[in-house]
Amino acid sequence: MTRYLTAIIEREGDGYVALCPELDVASQGDTIEEARKNIREAVELFLESASPEEVSQRLHGEVYVTQFEVTCA
Repeated sequence: MTRYLTAIIEREGDGYVALCPELDVASQGDTIEEARKNIREAVELFLESASPEEVSQRLHGEVYVTQFEVTCA
């Protein structure tokens, strides 16, 4: 089965941190491409090793990534 998940990648120090919000799985890499590859691998490993119950408990069906504006004093 193929599943499409979200990767949120942000710079942290000299590298990048990646988060899959649907499963609360995180990884990192020195580049954006490496962080993307590593989050995919981390999610695959999680799905291989976790019980179906744990996957079901952690899987968020709808995730929205958006931007919003705030006013700062």
